[in-house]
Amino acid sequence: MRLLQKSYFILLAALLASCAASHKNFLKYVDPNIGTAHSRWFFYTPAAVPYGMAKLAPSTNGHYGNASGWEAVGYDTRQNSIEGFVNFHEWQVGGVSFMPSNGILKLKPGNLEGPKTGYRSGFDRKNQVAEPGYYKVLLDDYQITAELTATKRVGFHRYTFSKNDQSHIILDIGNKQGESGEVTDAALKMVDDTHFEGYVSTYPKYVALYDPEGKVSMYFYGEISRRPKSVTAFTSDEVFENKSFSEGKGAGLVLNYATAEKDQVEIKLGLSYTSTANAKENLVAEASGLNFDKAKENAQKVWQQQLGKIALTDTNQRNKIKFYTGLYHALLGRGIASDVNGSYPKHGGLTGKLPSTNGIEMPEFMNTDAIWGAFWNITQLWSLSYPQWYGNYVSTQLQVYKDKGWFGDGIANSEYVSGVGTNFVGLAIAGAYNAGIRNYDVQLAYQAVKENEMNWQNRKPGSGKMDTKAFMHYGFVPFLDRDKTDSTGSHYSASHTLEYSFSAFAAAQMAKSLNKNQDYDDLIKYSNGWKSIFNSKNKLMHPKNADGSYIEKLDPYEPWRGFQEGNAVQYTFYVPQNPAGLIQAMGKDIFNDKLDSIFSSSEKSGFGGGKQIDAFAGIKSIYNHGNQPCLHISWLFNFSGKPWLTQKWTRLICDEFYGTEPIHGYGYGQDEDQGQLGSWYVLASLGLFDVKGFTDARPIIELGSPLFKNAVIELGNSGKLTIKTIDNSAENLFIQSAKFNGKELDNCWLYRDELMKGGDLEFTMGKEPNKSWGIATPPPSEQ
Repeated sequence: MRLLQKSYFILLAALLASCAASHKNFLKYVDPNIGTAHSRWFFYTPAAVPYGMAKLAPSTNGHYGNASGWEAVGYDTRQNSIEGFVNFHEWQVGGVSFMPSNGILKLKPGNLEGPKTGYRSGFDRKNQVAEPGYYKVLLDDYQITAELTATKRVGFHRYTFSKNDQSHIILDIGNKQGESGEVTDAALKMVDDTHFEGYVSTYPKYVALYDPEGKVSMYFYGEISRRPKSVTAFTSDEVFENKSFSEGKGAGLVLNYATAEKDQVEIKLGLSYTSTANAKENLVAEASGLNFDKAKENAQKVWQQQLGKIALTDTNQRNKIKFYTGLYHALLGRGIASDVNGSYPKHGGLTGKLPSTNGIEMPEFMNTDAIWGAFWNITQLWSLSYPQWYGNYVSTQLQVYKDKGWFGDGIANSEYVSGVGTNFVGLAIAGAYNAGIRNYDVQLAYQAVKENEMNWQNRKPGSGKMDTKAFMHYGFVPFLDRDKTDSTGSHYSASHTLEYSFSAFAAAQMAKSLNKNQDYDDLIKYSNGWKSIFNSKNKLMHPKNADGSYIEKLDPYEPWRGFQEGNAVQYTFYVPQNPAGLIQAMGKDIFNDKLDSIFSSSEKSGFGGGKQIDAFAGIKSIYNHGNQPCLHISWLFNFSGKPWLTQKWTRLICDEFYGTEPIHGYGYGQDEDQGQLGSWYVLASLGLFDVKGFTDARPIIELGSPLFKNAVIELGNSGKLTIKTIDNSAENLFIQSAKFNGKELDNCWLYRDELMKGGDLEFTMGKEPNKSWGIATPPPSEQ
């Protein structure tokens, strides 16, 4: 009887714990303001749902654009005036800005510096609320409160006015916003007293560079809760009273009202990348009969459910804020581009239709920056708990391949907007396949992956890998002493050699799984390209000329010469496909001493660029956590017989590189880059990682130092994994022992398919390293 009673109380406690977890408010741990110094255009968009097309946000400087096409722009925590609330935010995509005002009508946003000009308004951040799915601010100059929320494809604006006979809502659609580049065409008209529609076409810098015949267009259909007293039209040069249509660069309309105190006007805006008709259909499908408050409630329910897939129990509130803000950024970073009816934007303004899926939920077509480095963060997170988004990413790239003949190294509305030119799409797809995500045409996927690695004929610049021919011929990429990449080599030859070696390995593993034995033999040979540029004398990756000689006057800390966005010291450890081979080539003691000293030294600058506010802060340092090429390095000690150093340095990076302030969020004003750094924190703080990004034929999971007392993870296969720690604290960061489902773990890794069965993973932590734990069998290096 006592045994039954004990079992009952254990079951009851478990049920109560489960019930408590389901009622946690995960949103309260998300602070969208973290990292808003030097943030990218797509970064600060609180009024959105996960991976939504509608990403609404305030803009402090969006109309300035940026000279390089990718730099920080949009919302900057150091700026204290708002020029509008913009509806589209993606990589190279931005536009359709609304702004409420009152008094004398001004039709330019005005300047950030100097005397107040234009319609922008000052604001005080104590009067600002930013939460997942919702944004609110008081505009001081007008005493108007602006609120934003969204569904997937519909943006909601609510403006609460002060008493004024001259209140306005400015629909400023014809000017560049963020990364969008110059507007080439725009039009906007009132359809009737309370509806409007329009479009804006842009020519972003990266489209001009990599897909010059392309364009990016945004369409919208709006519904206003209150008929305006009058409508004013304007362009860059002219103003037209009582006119309800405007077209051309600088096009816009003004909705004029006489308002009493606390009068409200709501706007529902259906968005689309294909047509105003589809924008209207999106509006009807997602927002018919839906008011602002209900839309906000629904948006925050979605965020609660998605964030709650990983439920933490811990007393360290700061770490929970870092964790859930990082997870929020991961789930916000990319956005859908397809409509409710399956239409999606094709090259040059054409419209495609996603194929029918015979009753299965239709995949979404996604807009996305390059996947450079994302196999060390977001794809692993997708694989863990959000596999539908990994599947959507693969389906998108396969559609681009069918439409254009090549994967896109970064895409905006199907246009090539190559990010770094090395195109890791094939690697990401191989990782998806080997992780068991296969809801697509596998044979087509393999064909595209193989061509991405080995084919150079008629290759389009926006597909990246323009030096593939040279890599295939030499087994490495020769150095070009000019800032260029072509069929003969690249100025970034060493980093390209390392990256192509890794992606060849991934494709080889997919070939092996599909019994493509000859392809496997060919590809695995190229995966050893790194050996061609490893200099055994200086123990560095050293760029080579086409004749096989090393380039002269190598400065190990110099970026941009042989190495893209990094230097020889950082990239020397870029052999994730074969860490054991690198360790052997360098010598185990030299490897461990060198790597440990790198982290000891880089800790002094916060593992990045110190307190410099810049995306490339840290690019000359010996370790730069703020950029993708370094993100796996702290996990390499698991392969070199010193897993306690992986535990130490991953924990300290979580503690010191990541912050909870607007400036110290990701380093000090470094580039979060579509949720990649946030995803890394989520994985590292759970103590889970794979340096190969699941590209092994049988992927593994490495174990690090988990931060939290308890984490319950909803796995993507509907299972559940609980990670528990005993005696965990800021000081007790070293694993003393570990168990998985009651069985002792002697190694610092396990196979991913075992982990994905779910159950209990338990760590006992301590202040001093247990140097006998985790070293029995190192993780498999070459498969």
